[in-house]
Amino acid sequence: MDELAAISVSQFLGLVNQTLRTIPSETFAVEGEVADFKISQGKWVNFDLKDEELEAKVSCFMTTFQLGVPLEHGMRVRVIGYPKVFERFGKFSLNVDTVIPVGEGALAKAYQMLKSKLALEGIFDLGRKRSLPAFPKTIGLITSREAAAYGDFLCILGNRMGGMTILHANVHVQGQHAVAEICQAFSDFNHLPVVERPDVIVLTRGGGSLEELHAFNDERVVRAVFSSVVPVVVGVGHERDESLCDFVADVRASTPSNAAERICQDRRELLRQVDYLQDRLSDKILRQVQQFQVSVERSTLLFERAFIGAGNRLQATVAGLGHAFDGFRLRLLATREHIERRERTIEDRYVRTFERAASGLVALERVLENVNPARVLARGYVIVRNRGQVVRDATALAVGDKLSLQFAKGKLDAVVEGEHKQEKLL
Repeated sequence: MDELAAISVSQFLGLVNQTLRTIPSETFAVEGEVADFKISQGKWVNFDLKDEELEAKVSCFMTTFQLGVPLEHGMRVRVIGYPKVFERFGKFSLNVDTVIPVGEGALAKAYQMLKSKLALEGIFDLGRKRSLPAFPKTIGLITSREAAAYGDFLCILGNRMGGMTILHANVHVQGQHAVAEICQAFSDFNHLPVVERPDVIVLTRGGGSLEELHAFNDERVVRAVFSSVVPVVVGVGHERDESLCDFVADVRASTPSNAAERICQDRRELLRQVDYLQDRLSDKILRQVQQFQVSVERSTLLFERAFIGAGNRLQATVAGLGHAFDGFRLRLLATREHIERRERTIEDRYVRTFERAASGLVALERVLENVNPARVLARGYVIVRNRGQVVRDATALAVGDKLSLQFAKGKLDAVVEGEHKQEKLL
């Protein structure tokens, strides 16, 4: 007997998992009741899915990111995933991709639990909601092309305004692919370049049961709406339908048609408003023109009065200046004549004074000429000096004194030989 080829445990489990992967997980979903639900390390989700009639159960594993709705013990759910044996523990489990509450009771409970959780985070706060642009040029539309909401939205939009660019993201609005496709559509729109990004994003679908609207109550979709950098309008179902996306949206529309109405104004209403505003503007302009006309007429009248008064005052001022100038001219002539008379008087006085001074100078010149020692000497007189002093008295001389004699022409030295004798002059 030939021996069988041996393989390792990990190889064996790998073959098992490879075989399990051949089971088409997209073609079936497993329903059951949640038991032993727990979250480890804030990200790993583990629970058992039990069969209520037969005591059968299967372990389920997923991440908190994949968990779109809150779960608790006893809730009935439908899970979609693939079977696997974990090599490390040798444990068979169902790797869950999607979990959906089943039944109105479970769905309503999950809805309320998630709503309370998100409300505590402030996701529904009115203060964070943004206003829509008055005249959007580009609209991002997230819905199914096959849905009636798609046609209703485009029809209302075209009737009201038209001319806008529609970027349509064709997605499932229910079923296992709806959540992932809607989240991806939001991501695609928000990551477009700013110049290509839509001015507003519309998430819409028609009405349905709580189970059919489950994607719009999924936490991942709610957070995608909340995180959008572009303002979001949500119009899901009919007026009585409420989804968590409605509460987090910047603008909530009651229906897809109402979403189109909330986005753009009616061109007919705008034209009526333009006509009304044009009429009001025309009336206002006419009133202002009339007011300006009255103001101009009043100002013109006041200006004319002021101009005439100023002209009269100017004329009086000019006349006064003329009289003043005439008086000034007469005073100037009189002053000139006075100056000329004074000039003639001063000139006469100067001439007479000069003549008297000249006559006196001539007289003094004659006197000086008469007393000029040179003229006296020329008549025969002599100046006698003794030791440089002029001799006026002969008695002051003694025999032997040396004298200096100054004649009209030349000098002589002499010596006194005789005594003084008194003689009369001729």
